[in-house]
Amino acid sequence: MSIPRPAPPVNLFVSVIGTEGEVIAAAIALLMERFGEADYISPCREFAYTDYYEREMGRGLRRRFVSFAGHISPESLPEIKLWTNDLERRLIAGETRRVNIDPGYVAAAHLILATGKGYDHRPYLRSGIYADLTLVYRAGAFRPLPWTYPDYAAPETLAIIQSVRRKYLGQLQKIRKENHD
Repeated sequence: MSIPRPAPPVNLFVSVIGTEGEVIAAAIALLMERFGEADYISPCREFAYTDYYEREMGRGLRRRFVSFAGHISPESLPEIKLWTNDLERRLIAGETRRVNIDPGYVAAAHLILATGKGYDHRPYLRSGIYADLTLVYRAGAFRPLPWTYPDYAAPETLAIIQSVRRKYLGQLQKIRKENHD
């Protein structure tokens, strides 16, 4: 028989996509206001993996990844996604969405993203939010799955998430050590 235990804390990880560097920076500042200090912010890079957002936000999309120093409970992911959806609405100019914010978390075993779109590989969490198992950690590296978005399967993204995982595991180890001293 298994004995239920609380899930370990996880590392909040967010993707911010937009066309305007100032709006992306403003979104990141508001995310840090809400979730605390960032321990990693990627350079702003071209986002050319899909034209899905172009119709709504325009051409010349750019993306930044953000990892937060404080850890979260995995159960908080639906509330975080609802909050980031609200932040997207607050940053709208007229009728145009100017930023797409996708929160998720890095755990020792996987990367989970939050989404409002259900699918066969996305279990329902609550409040209209689903968990998207995006990457799994096996044989010393994150591995994409058949449904993983191409941008998350890209070597440069995998390297970023791998680095975030290393930092996260080091932070957990330090917390455990402090709690045992």
